[in-house]
Amino acid sequence: MSDLVTVLLLITGTCFALLAAIAVVRMPDLYTRMHGATKSATLGVGCTVLSAAVGLANMETTTVAILIIGFLFVTTPVAAHMIGRAAYRQQIPMWKDTVIDESPRGHSAIDVSNDGDQVPP
Repeated sequence: MSDLVTVLLLITGTCFALLAAIAVVRMPDLYTRMHGATKSATLGVGCTVLSAAVGLANMETTTVAILIIGFLFVTTPVAAHMIGRAAYRQQIPMWKDTVIDESPRGHSAIDVSNDGDQVPP
C-alpha cells in the first residue's frame, strides 16, 4: 500500500513540476511566470519529498521531510513576493493585456525611517 502512495505522490509531484516548467515558458510576463512557477513548483517538490517520506517510512526521514515541506511553504511565497516587488519597483513592464494595476507607481515606494515611522519618498 505504501508503494502505491509513493508512486502516486511521485507522479503528482512530477506533474506539478512539469506544469511549473510549462508556466515559465508559456506565460507572457515576469509576474505571471513567477506566479505559475512558484505555486506549481512548491507543490511539486512538496509531493516529491512527501513520497520519499512515505517510501522510506522511518522517523528520521519523515521528520526531515516535514521540516523541508514547512520551510518550503513558508519561504517560497515570501521570496516570490519580494522578487515581484523588486521587479515592480524596477518598472519591469507588465503584459500588454493586463487589465488592472492595483498599486499606482507613485505610491509603491515607502521608505521606513530609523524610528519605525513610514515616510513617503
